[in-house]
Amino acid sequence: MTGATIPLPVSAVTCLEDRSQVERTATVDLAAGVQRLRLGPLTALAVDRTLRAETTAPGTRVLDARIVRDWSPRAPLPPGPDDSRLRRRLHELETESRLADQTRARLEARLALLAQLSADLLREVGEGAGIGEIERTRWARELDRVDVERERHGEELRATHSRLRRLEQERSQALIALDQAEEDPAELIAHLELTVEAAQPGPSGVTVTHLVPCALWRPSYRATLDGGSLRLESEAVVWQRTGEDWTGARLTFSTARSALATDPPAVTEDVLSLRERTAEERRTVEVELREETVSTLGPAAGVPGVDDGGEVRVLPAPAPATVPSDGRAHRVPLGAFTGPANSEYACAPELSPLVTQVVRFRNAAGHPLLAGPVELVRGSGFTGRGELGFTATGAEAELAFGSSDGYRVVRETEERQATAGLTGRQTTTRTVRLHLSRFSGPEERDEQVVAVRERVPVSEVSAVEVRLRKEECSPSPDSFDAAGILRWDVPLGPGARRTVTLVYEIAATAKVAGL
Repeated sequence: MTGATIPLPVSAVTCLEDRSQVERTATVDLAAGVQRLRLGPLTALAVDRTLRAETTAPGTRVLDARIVRDWSPRAPLPPGPDDSRLRRRLHELETESRLADQTRARLEARLALLAQLSADLLREVGEGAGIGEIERTRWARELDRVDVERERHGEELRATHSRLRRLEQERSQALIALDQAEEDPAELIAHLELTVEAAQPGPSGVTVTHLVPCALWRPSYRATLDGGSLRLESEAVVWQRTGEDWTGARLTFSTARSALATDPPAVTEDVLSLRERTAEERRTVEVELREETVSTLGPAAGVPGVDDGGEVRVLPAPAPATVPSDGRAHRVPLGAFTGPANSEYACAPELSPLVTQVVRFRNAAGHPLLAGPVELVRGSGFTGRGELGFTATGAEAELAFGSSDGYRVVRETEERQATAGLTGRQTTTRTVRLHLSRFSGPEERDEQVVAVRERVPVSEVSAVEVRLRKEECSPSPDSFDAAGILRWDVPLGPGARRTVTLVYEIAATAKVAGL
């Protein structure tokens, strides 16, 4: 094995959801025959079974590659927030000793220059007296100034020597106390031992890849609204604490889930049994009201990870980046685009009385936008944070840019129940009134349209019927979808007030129970 350790820096990293694949490159000088190389250091968290090494020079091949770990004393570092007062004091003494030693060297150099200057002056006095050029006043003044400077710097040098002796004594006492009170923990260091066979001597490139935990990423965005256009900047937020910094590395971000098992789940028996309904079950139909979220593309809210639409996405960073191993969030730019945006004011009074500005735009990034948080910025500056769902290329996305203080919505409900005496049919009539107001300043003169959404129940059984009484709705809804969501586009001028009325009834037969 060669004695010298060959550096093996990180050149490229592929960040996955909960780990990363690290690629390292180096150029080594090979001799003919079989030889063992020592490369590193590298992080001790490298996964051994994922280690792969290759050489680029023709006629060379890798016979064996293994990671060797050993414990070694920690390199001297400044004390951190968790270190003791004794260790901090030792660090202060070492810093003062280093500064005092620099002062001593500077004073000794200054005294040497003053001694040379004094010798030059005395030689000038001798030469001037020999040729009859006598300048007693200047010579006396210059000699006095040199003597004063030598005496002053000499005193400072004696004080510096005394201070150095005192600091060295305190440092020795602190070292003895530290050895008795604390023990320096060893650090686990890993190196790569590579056995290579070369047909002929010469340089060869070495590429090593392996997986490493404690490194992950998540997408993040910044949306800036400027009039009728929106600029969306995509970023990757990277956290890593692998024990080594990624300096100037090419970063690639993937949504692959390497930790998930690839085998299908085991098939178990599902036993179905039939029984006769009881007389009570034949006479009644049990129903209940329940809330159901309208399903959208992507995983459920409780599932962690990146929503990639069910397909692995790979996003390369346009430029090399540096990510320190400190466990903190570091942002890496991925790209940006600017496109037209449509803005509207919308509210759902059943959920919130606030009127929110909703901006819709098309994805012009050239790749799907993964689900992630968005920092919202408009003319007044930072306005808050939102959430962007998974958006395919060219698809429309929407962002809520916060509520508007210029609108107020008040919701009132009224319910009437009636039962037919002959058939026992139960009818519940519900009336919802929405009072919208707009508060505007004297400079506002344009009319704004507010999209108001309300909902009515949707029946899944024939024994219960839900009917919208359009003749009593004022005004009639502009749209009504299969999920029971109604929409009104209500125009509001400066200082205007409008009332929207919704009336619907729920009719159930006498067999229905549970409403």
